[in-house]
Amino acid sequence: MINTSNNIRVRYAETDRMDIVYHANYLVWFETARINMLDQIGLPYREIEKQGLYLPVLNISVEYKIPARFDDILDIHIIMTKKPRARIHFEYEVIRDNEILATGKSSHAFIDRERKCVRPPQKLVNLIELAWS
Repeated sequence: MINTSNNIRVRYAETDRMDIVYHANYLVWFETARINMLDQIGLPYREIEKQGLYLPVLNISVEYKIPARFDDILDIHIIMTKKPRARIHFEYEVIRDNEILATGKSSHAFIDRERKCVRPPQKLVNLIELAWS
């Protein structure tokens, strides 16, 4: 398993008129967490793209439990519980002061420039093996 965490501060622009974070912003935070996880294991997404590979979202879900609000400091936890094959899966938790505000999941394919499904690059597989605990 690989588990990383990112801190964010909720910006005013991310909230609605009810002072609650607009629901779609959670998906942006999830994407930020994925990019940061790849950076942390040593294979930035930009490098994956340079190899002609992409990770489009196949499905994504969020379960909202407690609202996040302007100026909250949040921890976005991302967990990879399965090693990737043709797909890579992530789980997310949005936490404020040890309280889970939302959870989520996403699945992504590996595709090449012709939009054909491919296996993950060996470099990524090796780095995941090194980071796996």
